[in-house]
Amino acid sequence: MDIKQLKYFLTIAREGTLTKASKKLHIAQPPLSYQLKMLENEIGIKLIERTTRKSQLTDAGKFLYNRGEQIVELVETTLKELKDFNEGIEGTLAIGTIASTASMLPEKINKFHKIYPKVNFQIREGGSSRILDLLNNGIIQIGIIRHPFDSKNLKSKCLCKEHMLAATHDNFISSSKKKINLITLKNSPLIVHVKFKSMIVDACSELDFKPNIFCESDDVRSMLTWATTGMGIAIVPNSAVNLIPNINLKYKEITNPTLVTKISLVWLNNSYVSTTMKNFLKILT
Repeated sequence: MDIKQLKYFLTIAREGTLTKASKKLHIAQPPLSYQLKMLENEIGIKLIERTTRKSQLTDAGKFLYNRGEQIVELVETTLKELKDFNEGIEGTLAIGTIASTASMLPEKINKFHKIYPKVNFQIREGGSSRILDLLNNGIIQIGIIRHPFDSKNLKSKCLCKEHMLAATHDNFISSSKKKINLITLKNSPLIVHVKFKSMIVDACSELDFKPNIFCESDDVRSMLTWATTGMGIAIVPNSAVNLIPNINLKYKEITNPTLVTKISLVWLNNSYVSTTMKNFLKILT
């Protein structure tokens, strides 16, 4: 199985038919069908059930589709990294970032781009677990994630620290103060991120009350959307302020010193650190 055959298979799977795939790839249908047959013969298993109307993946085809996307990305990333040997002034840097920190990335990249204009970027966004998976699979070189995280096999550098905010609808806090103490939220329904639940519960415990957790979520945007309805108060990091535009939300900094989170750059402990990546780390840290 070569990379060309794998790319052909992935295109057929995405397009749904050989006809559409051949148009997408700008090759005739018979050669494409032949390449698929050669691939199936080589691995000894049927990947696609073909009919006159559509192509449907077999269970083996679904497995290869998922794995194949990772393989192609890894090959392409590796080829781009090889360009890095030109003193780190060319090539591609693959970065993964969680949603709540994505807004800070353009400024950092712009600073780097002014010095190294020939370096290109691949940006992946997702939750911390997805970013760490991409890092471990070699799809990205650097991750930007938020504490806490499992630091095993990772190197990291802290980018900044952030206070937590209360994203609230007018229904709950009418005060014009921009900063509040956590005790203010004692009787309010809270919307919390699963990542910060323990930290919030502990902070409330120090103030001798149990928080009224109305909803737990693993997505900051969803938390803010819930907060706009007035159903509860979302406790989010400071960098989440601009994730969704909504005039119904007010943000109050929570002053309790234990409600602080850190954002860090992470990369694999024993991985190859390209010159481009070293230059990027120097500028960011």
